[in-house]
Amino acid sequence: MTILGVESVVFGVADLAEHTRFWTDFGLPVEQVAQDEAVFRLASGSRVILYRHGDPRLPSPDPFAGDGVKETVWGVDSATSLEALAANLALDVKVTRDADGTVRCVCPDGQPIALRVWAKKRVVSEASQVNTPGAHPRFNQHRIWRQRAIPKTINHVVFFSPDYVASFEFYRDKLGFRYTDHSKGTGIFARADGTNEHHSIFWVNCDLPIAPDHFKFMHIAFGCDDIDEVMLGANIMENKGWKNTTMNTSGGISRHRISSAIYYYCEIPGGAGEAEYHADSDYLDDNWVPRAWNFKFGSLLWSNNAPTIFRGDDIPWEMEFDKDEKSFEPFRKAG
Repeated sequence: MTILGVESVVFGVADLAEHTRFWTDFGLPVEQVAQDEAVFRLASGSRVILYRHGDPRLPSPDPFAGDGVKETVWGVDSATSLEALAANLALDVKVTRDADGTVRCVCPDGQPIALRVWAKKRVVSEASQVNTPGAHPRFNQHRIWRQRAIPKTINHVVFFSPDYVASFEFYRDKLGFRYTDHSKGTGIFARADGTNEHHSIFWVNCDLPIAPDHFKFMHIAFGCDDIDEVMLGANIMENKGWKNTTMNTSGGISRHRISSAIYYYCEIPGGAGEAEYHADSDYLDDNWVPRAWNFKFGSLLWSNNAPTIFRGDDIPWEMEFDKDEKSFEPFRKAG
């Protein structure tokens, strides 16, 4: 075990107060709010950190214009693992170190990342059993009643990549990430080796009509206990005026086909991307065999306003096991 998941995401924002209000309404526990930063810490120990544009703690040069996640910090299980990862990275990219031992570099696709030793916390989580007309395991018991959504983990981050296959292969070869699924022509899902969540990161193809032509942050997903918490979070955010109008979202509460997760996206202020409430995702280990999907079949959603490219009346039932990564070949970029 080496990389345990996302230790922190660092946002660069124009309006610190507005972003602080958004994440507070979203349900992230506040650790501290100051004039020049805001920090939220989840039950797992993961953090969301907000700095204003131009803050010296942000990566320089800025990886893309505007608000969004400017740096992803991956948590590592030990100092020994950190040294091994740093040495492997240094074979291909420039690596720097902070006084506290944090390792930093910029991936070939332009993504700034950092690695540091992380004492990830065990999350205590509970969800009610689900009754159906034919089975009622929650017998003579009332369902857990929730007051609001309080996400407990950062499940994954998503970025647009001009070469999504190469982006994955860098993480695979340099950081030990596991390939989990491929939505052909759309993107690759990958899991950090020290977590069982379906994916820790997803790279979206910049060639898609909905995508920019350069590296950019897309969204971040937060783990919730159950569909009740997702539904409650969605309703609270809607009531507080956080509308989701982005063209990238499928809208409404729905379920991803590839990872099985129930989800709801909220539009982050300043055009910074989206925050995702996320529940009931698939959990995997190294016995999992990666799959390659026809992108429309893999993206089938219950939402009725998904982007046009993911809709169709005659979507072929197409999925194949892809342990040898053969599905990557048509999508590799020259050079």
